[in-house]
Amino acid sequence: MQSRYVPYATTPGRLIVQVISDVVVLFWTTLWVVVGLAVHSAISKFADFGRQVENGANGLAHNLDSLSDRAHRFGVLGEAISKPFTAAGTAAHTIAGAGHSLHTTATWLAVVLALAVAAPPVLAIVVPWLIRRVRFFRRKRLVLALAATSGGTQLLALRALANRPLRRLATVHNDPVSAWRREDAAAIHGLAALELRAVGIRTAFPAR
Repeated sequence: MQSRYVPYATTPGRLIVQVISDVVVLFWTTLWVVVGLAVHSAISKFADFGRQVENGANGLAHNLDSLSDRAHRFGVLGEAISKPFTAAGTAAHTIAGAGHSLHTTATWLAVVLALAVAAPPVLAIVVPWLIRRVRFFRRKRLVLALAATSGGTQLLALRALANRPLRRLATVHNDPVSAWRREDAAAIHGLAALELRAVGIRTAFPAR
């Protein structure tokens, strides 16, 4: 967790909050993905029905067209016989077209409705969570890079003097400002560690 490339805090309290938030976001996302898949599955049944109608009507139309062609071989009488088959074949082709349209529309609608149902609640939680985690990750990388240098440690100590409550500063030194001005190493390290803990990072500074 100490690595600047690991997007987690090293202080127990902040780490627990981050892990819990990750679990909640994962559960929430999984829940709505399952809901979206259920919606997709329900609408897809209409698409399957449309495909079945299309396949069945195409098969029937093919048979009727074949019968109509055979009837034409019998001359004038065959034309009279073929007319019902031709009309029925045309109707079957129309039904097949309707089945194809139902299949195409339902397939497209299943995806759109699944996204419409699942995406808003997922994005409403994931986007703020992701923004906070990215901010923490960038801040952690920055402060750890500062803590690795002498000047950076002094800057962190100065930020602690400006940002941390007086009662916290008093736990480091009874006169933290004067100690910082005198470049008291122990006080500077203590103040810098105080600022790091506020970010969510617990670290020990080596003696310089």
